Amino acid sequence: MALNVFDHDEYRPPVWKSYLYQLQQEAPHPRRITCTSEVENRPKYYGREFHGMISREEADQLLSQAEGSYLIRESQRQPGTYTLALRFGNQTRNFRLYHDGKHFVGEKRFESIHDLVTDGLITLYIETKAAEYIAKMTINPIYERVGYTTLNQEPTLKKLLPHSPETPDGPVPVKDGRNMEERLTSLVRRATLRESDMVPKYEKVHNFKVHTFRGPHWCEYCANFMWGLIAQGVKCADCGLNVHKQCSKVVPNDCQPDLRHVKKVYSCDLTTLVKAHNTKRPMVVDMCIQEIEARGLQSEGLYRISGFSELIEDVKLAFDRDGEKADISSNAYEDINIITGALKLYFRELPIPLITYDAYPRFIETAKITDPEKRLESLHEALKLLPPAHIETLRYLMAHLKRVTDYEKENLMSSENLGIVFGPTLMRAPELDAMTALNDIRYQRLVVETLITNEDVLF
Repeated sequence: MALNVFDHDEYRPPVWKSYLYQLQQEAPHPRRITCTSEVENRPKYYGREFHGMISREEADQLLSQAEGSYLIRESQRQPGTYTLALRFGNQTRNFRLYHDGKHFVGEKRFESIHDLVTDGLITLYIETKAAEYIAKMTINPIYERVGYTTLNQEPTLKKLLPHSPETPDGPVPVKDGRNMEERLTSLVRRATLRESDMVPKYEKVHNFKVHTFRGPHWCEYCANFMWGLIAQGVKCADCGLNVHKQCSKVVPNDCQPDLRHVKKVYSCDLTTLVKAHNTKRPMVVDMCIQEIEARGLQSEGLYRISGFSELIEDVKLAFDRDGEKADISSNAYEDINIITGALKLYFRELPIPLITYDAYPRFIETAKITDPEKRLESLHEALKLLPPAHIETLRYLMAHLKRVTDYEKENLMSSENLGIVFGPTLMRAPELDAMTALNDIRYQRLVVETLITNEDVLF
């Protein structure tokens, strides 16, 4: 299987493997065995495939006509529960059937029994015929040959995954390069973009979600077909990578978020945001701090005094809508407390706090150390637990807050006061009870205060 990248400007797709696609085409089709008589107490969400309370033996006899035959029966052992009886591999298979608005026997939920059976037959057929092949799918993946890239260069090639059943296999010709970004897969995007030496290469885990693909799709990790009717695999919500569920467990942590998928600035994971925008730090942090330092360092009660909440919300909406083009100048927002409020709100709305949930206990333990030197050593070690984008943002913020304290005589904001403001903003207790969280507030303050005071030593 060959894949070539020439000077990063020309991309030749891998050979998309058609074996599993062909197996899906061969899978038995559903054959509904209808009940010829009226059945009392038939649930309204079942049709003529419901046969009432018949035995396994009776169901087996009814289904013996052909592969893919199916019916629904009520359990004799547990009245009020229902079983899907399905003919596959010359034997009857029985599945406990559930309905909660949709039909299901496992994780997948279906609008109709017919769809459930169709998907089940495809899955049974492929996993029976190709068990060994599937087990080895993740060996020698195409993904590793494409490698890690960034978003510094405009994509120049079309989406190359095959979409029609007539061409499930083989390279797809490269066509005109206009308006191609919309149709690029994350895999091809990965191969056509250059690395940047200017921006740190933060590691980021993919944000995979179960996804239903319309039309034939191939896994961008192993190049094999993604079988089934619904929920055939997972899709990264941040970069759009499409892979089998089992392949998602071995994909490297090299998600390169795509701005088409990352719609917001606030409430977006910090590492996702900086990778999507190809920056060292979130633009909110840089822009707000630059504005504050340009015109607000001597403002009394800086960060302690709240700005008007509706205007803070306006700033948030401006960043979500316009990104780095948002206007937060004095012409737009004269009160500097609106900008400080917007910055604090950004940190409060992070899904993973700047000082992460994983690192939180270590930072709290550090704050409990009474010896100043030992506390500093422990804090230095705790910082190593933070993801690179988080540590860089924290470094930049602490350097700024240190400069705020340089104007303490004018703004009345000491490192202790700033610790009170930023402690709960930058640190949130992971699922602690209310009393423990309340007790932690003083330690949160102490952590931030120590970070500000010793910013030059710790970072």
